[in-house]
Amino acid sequence: MFLALLVVTFLVATVVSMIVMQAFLAPVDQILSRIIADEISGAWRRYLMFAMYVVGVSSGVRIWELERYITKPPYPDAEIIKLTPERWVLEVYRTVIETLQGVAWVLLVFFLVSLFAFVVLRVFEMVWPRRERHAG
Repeated sequence: MFLALLVVTFLVATVVSMIVMQAFLAPVDQILSRIIADEISGAWRRYLMFAMYVVGVSSGVRIWELERYITKPPYPDAEIIKLTPERWVLEVYRTVIETLQGVAWVLLVFFLVSLFAFVVLRVFEMVWPRRERHAG
């Protein structure tokens, strides 16, 4: 039963990560093509998608919490928690929420760094033409 739960949480985390990646693919492409106006923006996009996948799955599949179902607690008269249908629903729900949280953090960091890069680019674009006018 534990192995099935592990596989299900992995699949749920993978599907949720892929759905979020598809939802943000176009905005990420636009941002990267604006900031990195080169062919390398495709490589950065692929890396970001990979990072979203890895963080989403690792956030969604919480091994340390799933261990409760196979490890007896260290205090006397303790029992291993049983995997009931209610617990399955709870674990799948937790997987969805934790996956979304992990991917949201990756996207937040990406958008903050992108915003900073965009501001630096804008300042550079505003200053550069002035220097050309004064030099000529």
